[in-house]
Amino acid sequence: MMFGIDLGDTGGLLTIGAVYGGLVLVAFWLAMIVWTYRDMRARSRDALAQILVTLLVVVLTLPGLLIYIFLRPRETLSEAYERSLEEEALLQEIEEKPTCPGCKQRVEEDWQACPNCHTRLKRPCTRCGRMLELGWDVCPYCVTPVAARVEHAPVAYTREAQDNRAPRTDTGAYRTTPQPQTIEFVDGEEI
Repeated sequence: MMFGIDLGDTGGLLTIGAVYGGLVLVAFWLAMIVWTYRDMRARSRDALAQILVTLLVVVLTLPGLLIYIFLRPRETLSEAYERSLEEEALLQEIEEKPTCPGCKQRVEEDWQACPNCHTRLKRPCTRCGRMLELGWDVCPYCVTPVAARVEHAPVAYTREAQDNRAPRTDTGAYRTTPQPQTIEFVDGEEI
C-alpha cells in the first residue's frame, strides 16, 4: 500500500495514471504559456501585446497557441536589427564610393584618372605627393600653394624620356596625354 492506495487494485492504478497524466498536461500547459511569453518578448517590445498573447494561451491553451503562431510577427527583434545593420552597411558602401564625373563608373579615392574614360580625377601635390582634388588652391597636408593648371607647358625631353617617349614639363613632372583611340564596329554587333 502506497500513499493510502492499494497497488493491487485496478482503480488505484487508474488513479495514479490519471494524476500522472494530469501533472504532465499541467506542465505542458505551463510550458506553452512560458514559451509564448518568451517568443513574443523576442518579437515585440510592446508589453500589452506580450500580456494579451500570454492570456490568449492561458485561456484557450492549444488553440490559443496555434492562433498566436499564425499571427505572430515574422522576425524577431534581433533579426530585424541585423537586417537594418546590413541595409545600413550596404547604403554606406554605395554612398561612400566615388564615381567618375565623366562616365559615372566607380573609382577609388587615390586614383589620378578614370581607367574607363581617362578623365583626370586628382593630381599629386608637387611637394608631398599626396592626391589633391582638382579644384583645391592649396595642399591641405603640407600647405603648399597649388600652381595654376598649365595646359600647354613647354615640353622638354631628357635622355630617359626620349627612350620612353614620355614628354616632360618644365616642373619635372611627366605629363600624360591620352592617345586617341578609334573604335571600329562590325555590322550586326551592338554595344
